[in-house]
Amino acid sequence: MTAYDPTAALLVIDVQNDFADPAGSLSVPRAGHILPRINDQVAKAVAAGALVAYTQDWHPPSTPHFAKDGGIWPVHCVAGTWGAELHPDLVLDGPIIRKGSNGEDGYSGFSMRDPQTGEERPTELQGLLRERGVTRVVVCGLATDYCVNATALDATKLGFETTVLTAAIAAVNLKPGDDERALAEMAEAGARLE
Repeated sequence: MTAYDPTAALLVIDVQNDFADPAGSLSVPRAGHILPRINDQVAKAVAAGALVAYTQDWHPPSTPHFAKDGGIWPVHCVAGTWGAELHPDLVLDGPIIRKGSNGEDGYSGFSMRDPQTGEERPTELQGLLRERGVTRVVVCGLATDYCVNATALDATKLGFETTVLTAAIAAVNLKPGDDERALAEMAEAGARLE
């Protein structure tokens, strides 16, 4: 069972209307089932003095990330729209890290990649965690096979002890089994699956 303390951070990944609501443009199956579990973790983390940080896709209306502009995804999480808002049932108690705001692929909470040049640049998440003395991260949210996976992989690469809460994540599964492959990849990279 995950124990929180001031050296830990709970990272709540992309629990936004477009992903978490059935009416969202890229609705993740079973996303509604994980909201109470995430909120329970937020309460535990806050009570123990751990940091809670949220990531939020925040795309421009046109980006090579979207199918209409050459990418693979339907238009989603456009800055300032209902779809980009964090789900209204999500308990908010910490800073929000926005990603993809200049059209980058923002899968990881830690980095964004220019879809044309491949150039990567960091978000402010790592700096925020280091500033707070965080050494352990606990990852939950959406979606297992994309943003949760990328965030957990980056966290392990950056030297954070990483736990992924398997009961508080849900997958897109563009291809059947993407969720299982993502879990295996995270475990192989050193993340603890709980």
